[in-house]
Amino acid sequence: MSREKLFSLLGQRPESAISQSIQVNEEVTPDYVIETLLLELNGIESVPAYFIKPIEVNGKLPVVIYNHSHGGNYALGKEEVIKGNGYLQERPFAEELTRMGYGVLAIDAWGFGERSGKKESELFKEMLIRGRVLWGMMLYDTIHALDYLETRSDVDTQRLATIGMSMGGLMSWWLSAMDERIKVTVDIAAQVDLETLIEQRLLDKHGFYSYVPNLLSTFSTSTVQQLILPRNRLSLVGKDDPLCPIQGVEKLRDGIEKVCFEQNITGSFEQIVSTGGHQETAHMRSRWVPYIQKHL
Repeated sequence: MSREKLFSLLGQRPESAISQSIQVNEEVTPDYVIETLLLELNGIESVPAYFIKPIEVNGKLPVVIYNHSHGGNYALGKEEVIKGNGYLQERPFAEELTRMGYGVLAIDAWGFGERSGKKESELFKEMLIRGRVLWGMMLYDTIHALDYLETRSDVDTQRLATIGMSMGGLMSWWLSAMDERIKVTVDIAAQVDLETLIEQRLLDKHGFYSYVPNLLSTFSTSTVQQLILPRNRLSLVGKDDPLCPIQGVEKLRDGIEKVCFEQNITGSFEQIVSTGGHQETAHMRSRWVPYIQKHL
């Protein structure tokens, strides 16, 4: 299946205006430097963002795009990368990733953080009647954020990764599927097969923000994820995660591994089913840190 066809299902793609993006503030903390930004990514509204980098930078930085989770906490948004969350490990991702020598870019998704003036349901309906798809618009913002990174002289655009949990994990593998500039993908608690959700009547376990009209008429969850191959991807999920039923997790694994075997692709996809539920466990943290270090 082609990316062009998948893009057509995601609704009208807005134009970005990266040259108009501005830096609002810069703060030096004991651990890293935080640039507060307003990025013009969609032609509709400015997108608040953080670019976080180690205090001492030598040469161009590899960058990890951090996608925040949902959790019903619309006020948090990109702040999650700095403040953490109850279902994440104690050390926030900004601190972890900058210790590893990476820059981090995090944006507020539609309806979250400094963009939380409209409810998710209102945004979904407004996008729909305007010929857009909320998930498509969220994805387009993140894709256009990669365009912003290409304007920075301190970023190594050949070394870009993405990571997130839950909604952020969905965004991670969707972003990588749709944009080959992503070299390494880590998704946590986001290995969700749509057909399994239908079979087990679990669709209402997930917010409607991520549902793409007519998707299953042409694609499956597996065929979308196969667009990431042969680039490196680590998928982490808890065996008791009610949002990621294990039957779907195994189905996706088997489908991707089948394609890898048929196309003689080795070592690009790794799935780890850990203990726990809808969370980032200590075991998961111990696996994704060296994975990114190895591949980025």
